[in-house]
Amino acid sequence: MGLVSRLDRVDLSLRLSREEEEVRLAAAQRRLLHLRLVLGGLIGDGTLGPPVCVLFEGWDASGKGGAIKRLVGRLDPRHVRVAQFAAPTPDEKRHHFLARFYVQLPGWGGMAVFDRSWYGRVLVERVDGFATVEQWERGYEEIVHFERSLALEGTVLVKLWLHISAEEQLRRFESRRDDPLKEWKLTADDYGRDHHPRCFSIWMAGGGIKPGVTWGETDDYSYNITRDPVHVHDLHATILHLLGIDHTKLTYRYSGRDFRLTDVSGTVLNDIIA
Repeated sequence: MGLVSRLDRVDLSLRLSREEEEVRLAAAQRRLLHLRLVLGGLIGDGTLGPPVCVLFEGWDASGKGGAIKRLVGRLDPRHVRVAQFAAPTPDEKRHHFLARFYVQLPGWGGMAVFDRSWYGRVLVERVDGFATVEQWERGYEEIVHFERSLALEGTVLVKLWLHISAEEQLRRFESRRDDPLKEWKLTADDYGRDHHPRCFSIWMAGGGIKPGVTWGETDDYSYNITRDPVHVHDLHATILHLLGIDHTKLTYRYSGRDFRLTDVSGTVLNDIIA
């Protein structure tokens, strides 16, 4: 089961009252403050605890910044490092993608909080084209080995994903757009990248396409597919078929194996062909 389908099962109607939130947040912040001082050797027997690194990932406008602010709110700024990672700079692209994270990692007795992380290699860098197919495919294994090496050295990794619905994300985008003190947070990439990750619609006419056919439907938000889904591999296979190309013979060599451009599951959608 993939990430999106797992998130579909999250009950987003659950919420805390403002009063309960304040009580639980205050208690958690005090508990974290005590743990931080102990790990830093500032109270107790003075022994330094293991490095603690907290990673925040999530949809755009999911509240990563606010969550980080609450997490470190009671901590002394000298006792925690907050690092924010955006798209890699031209200089950072000259190095291995993990290089820019090494310098921000905490040492023994230290704590760091990352706003975005190395998972960007297989998320935003993959989507926005900052990494080639070979690079982001290799990234999965590199991330596993990297985190394993940190854990073997004693680092405590806490990984958090912040999830909101597409409707709530759009509402927050519009709120930012209408607030002069927040509109700077919006970029041209925000709309469309996270808001509709599941589906898109296209017009196809001529070239062997059956006229007057509507194939597939979405819900009222144009978000979830409700009838006759078409996988992108099927779409590519169909277009190649209309061009007179046998998609099953289009392969590329990678890591000693032959991969089909339309994957093993790509099939021609005969129902829309005239």
